[in-house]
Amino acid sequence: MKKWKCTVCGYVHEGDEPPEKCPVCGADRSKFVEVSPEEVAAAAPDSPAATPDRPPVAPDRPAAAQTAEPASGTKFYDFATALISKHHIHPISVHIPNGVAPAAVIFIALATFFQLEGFAQAAFYNMAFVLLAMPLVLFSGYVDWQKRFGGNLTGIFWTKIVCGFVVLLTSIILVVWRIMDPDVAAATSASRWAFLGVHLVLLCAAGIAGFCGGKLVFNQD
Repeated sequence: MKKWKCTVCGYVHEGDEPPEKCPVCGADRSKFVEVSPEEVAAAAPDSPAATPDRPPVAPDRPAAAQTAEPASGTKFYDFATALISKHHIHPISVHIPNGVAPAAVIFIALATFFQLEGFAQAAFYNMAFVLLAMPLVLFSGYVDWQKRFGGNLTGIFWTKIVCGFVVLLTSIILVVWRIMDPDVAAATSASRWAFLGVHLVLLCAAGIAGFCGGKLVFNQD
């Protein structure tokens, strides 16, 4: 039985032909290359196989191959992004919105249904923490997408990108809304149900993005 590896996410398919579409990341069959069982066993989980449109990158280039010394800003950016990818900053940072946002939604639901002002305040602080974390989450996700997945814009990456920006936008709305109207969750507020609804939209977007990330990490269809 032949083995075919997706060069975007590393998923391995067994069969006479590669699948029409990768069940994990959605890449089409042109992104699959045939590999031997030995290559599958030896491949690093975060090093997709090289293809004609994505040749292998050598860690060190001979001095003769370097046509120009990169600018200091470029060197710093390359150094920083390499550290972000090497130390898995994205999967670490993404646990902040995925872990804190559900608590904020539970707190604001308790405040809305039972008029518990203390929970509304706690929800605000949690949501502010989510907002502060989102720039790192989005940037580290962009770095991983470029370095680990070659910047391929398949369906699963579209979904993650859209959901990430939905979380950012809704967290901004919720924090600013609460600052401008501290009593938005009170029984006298006509906007309290809309305020709760925006929290739920944020939670759904964070959950979908986390689900897609799990598919990529564990290569599950």
